[in-house]
Amino acid sequence: MAARLLRSMAPHATMALLQCSRFHKSARPFLALIPPTTLGTCRSKKTWPKTFPEEELRKRLTPMQYHVTQEKGTESAFTGKYTDNKGEGIYQCVVCGAPLFTSDKKFDSGSGWPSFFDLINKDSVTLTDDFSYGMHRVETTCSQCGAHLGHFFDDGPRPTKKRYCLNSASLNFRAKNSPSEEVEASGGAGQSPPSRDQHIRKFRHPVCPLWVNCRGVLGELLKVLQVRRG
Repeated sequence: MAARLLRSMAPHATMALLQCSRFHKSARPFLALIPPTTLGTCRSKKTWPKTFPEEELRKRLTPMQYHVTQEKGTESAFTGKYTDNKGEGIYQCVVCGAPLFTSDKKFDSGSGWPSFFDLINKDSVTLTDDFSYGMHRVETTCSQCGAHLGHFFDDGPRPTKKRYCLNSASLNFRAKNSPSEEVEASGGAGQSPPSRDQHIRKFRHPVCPLWVNCRGVLGELLKVLQVRRG
């Protein structure tokens, strides 16, 4: 039954992919069409300034936080806790607490994930080439503990034209007036734009108009597979 349903739905999924490629003429739309639950690769071994035992991380992180930061997973678009957060404060690494971004560097990219155009410090995030899934992207990781954060793109707003596209599950938000240690919010690659309304709020990253249909098809496929496996 499951195999028959998969075969019947395959042509619709294929057509949706072809239409997306014709609409955008680039490989970027395919990122949104990959089922979030299938994303993720094993972490590569590397020495970081801060390390934590796997047992400790599994206890204090949620399953999604662990999957994203330790297994390079990706949460579903528009579902993250901080996607629409407009509070003033600092975004920290959920694993080690290192300060990464300030709220005034956050903007609405329309991608479905929290996006920032600059860092608190130029060395707070490490960029690495990512060739997973047959494409080239730039992975972002915390420079202190190596936690996977998301990916970096060069299609952001002025003045940096950078877009750090992150998972909410990889972040903790510390409100401006909450008691905490002082963090120096400087040293990034660029400065805040002179007009946030002009350059940030009106900037939106294009989203494929067929995304909803594609997500529905792939969602049904996943449900069938889960039932079959259970």
